[in-house]
Amino acid sequence: MSERASVSAPAARAAELDAADELAGLRKRFVLDDVVYLDGNSLGALPVEVPGRVEDVVRRQWGELRIRSWEESGWWTAPERIGDRIAPLVGAAAGQIVVGDSTSVNVFKALVGAVRLAGEGRDEILVDATTFPTDGYIAASAARMTGCELRPVDPAEVPSALGPRTAAVLLNHVDYRTGRCYDLPSLTSAIHAAGALAVWDLCHSAGALPVGLDEHGVDLAVGCTYKYLNGGPGSPAYLYVRAGLQDRFDSPLPGWNSHAEPFAMSSSYEAAPGALRGRVGTPDILSMLALEAALEVWDGVSIDSVRAKSLALTDFFLECVAAYVPEGRVESVTPSAHAERGSQVALRCADAGAVMKRLIDKGVVGDFRHPDILRFGFTPLYVGFADAERAARVLAETLS
Repeated sequence: MSERASVSAPAARAAELDAADELAGLRKRFVLDDVVYLDGNSLGALPVEVPGRVEDVVRRQWGELRIRSWEESGWWTAPERIGDRIAPLVGAAAGQIVVGDSTSVNVFKALVGAVRLAGEGRDEILVDATTFPTDGYIAASAARMTGCELRPVDPAEVPSALGPRTAAVLLNHVDYRTGRCYDLPSLTSAIHAAGALAVWDLCHSAGALPVGLDEHGVDLAVGCTYKYLNGGPGSPAYLYVRAGLQDRFDSPLPGWNSHAEPFAMSSSYEAAPGALRGRVGTPDILSMLALEAALEVWDGVSIDSVRAKSLALTDFFLECVAAYVPEGRVESVTPSAHAERGSQVALRCADAGAVMKRLIDKGVVGDFRHPDILRFGFTPLYVGFADAERAARVLAETLS
C-alpha cells in the first residue's frame, strides 16, 4: 500500500463512522469552531442554550423580579431540581442528589458523613493512593477531624486492605491521569461485605459512561459538573446520598439551607429530610442555572449510546495513533479493555509538555499531566471520528 493510501484510509473510515453516528446531530448544540477540542474532560464546551438562559437570569429574574425570583423563578428549589436532572446520568432515582458547593466540599461532607454512619469501633479510612490530590488532602483532613487513621491504597488492593476497623473508602471511578475505569460494582460489594461505606468520586465518569449508583448500592458519591456535563467553569458540584441512609446522614457542614425550617432562624439545628441535608448555604444561582440550561442537551440522550460512542472513538483514535505515529514515540497508558477504560486516552511521551503546546498551536487541544502524559478527552456529545483522525495525524506531524 502506498503512503498516500495508508494515510487516507483512516480519514475515509472516519467519514463512514461519522455518517453512521446517531449522536452526530448533537454537535450543533454546542458552541464550537474548527479546533479539535479534546479537553472536555477538564472543561466541557459551551451549550448554545446557556448564554440566552444566563441573560434571562441576570436581566429578568435578577434585574426585574429581584428577590421575588427565589420563589417565582424557582431559585430556592434549584439544588434538588437540578440534582434530579443529573440523577438519570449516574443511575440514581430522584430525591438523592443535591447540587451545590465544590467537589472538594462535597467530598468532605460525604467522607465525614460516611464515618459517622459507620459507627463505633471503625476508625480507619481507605483512600485511593492515585487519587486527584485534593481528594487526598480532604481525606486527610476528614481523618483528623473524625479521629481516624488514613490509609492510601491502590484501588486493586482495596478488597485485601479492608478490615473490621474500616469505616469508609473513598475511590475514583475513573483515574484522572490514565483514564482507567475501576470496577465500581465489585469494589462496592467488597466494601459492604467488610461493613464499611463506599464513597465514589464520579468527576471523570458522569456523563461519559453508565455508573449505576442505585443498582450497585453505592452509599455516597460526589462529582463535578464542568467536565462531561458541560456546566461551565466552576459550575457547582453535586452530592449523592443513598435514600436508605438519608435519615441518618449527619453532615459536618450543617447550614441554614439544610435546616428543616430554614426561615425559622432557630438557634438549634434540625436537619431537613432527604437529600436536602446535603445543602449548606445560599446556592450560587448564576452558575447553578447555567448548569441547568446546559443539562438540557441530555434530553432524550441515552447514556448507553454515549458509552458506545466513547469506546468507539477511543478505539479509533488509538488505531489512528498506531497507523500514523512513529513506533516507540508514544505509549498508551489507558487500558485497552473496554471495561477498564473511561472516556479519555493518555499517551506517555518523553517531552509531553512541549508536544502538547505544539499540538494546541496546531488546533488540537488536549492537556498535559506531569510528568509525561498527553491526555485526550473524548466527549461523545460533540467529538466526532474525523476529530479523532485529525488529532492523531497532527500528533504524528508534531512528533516527526
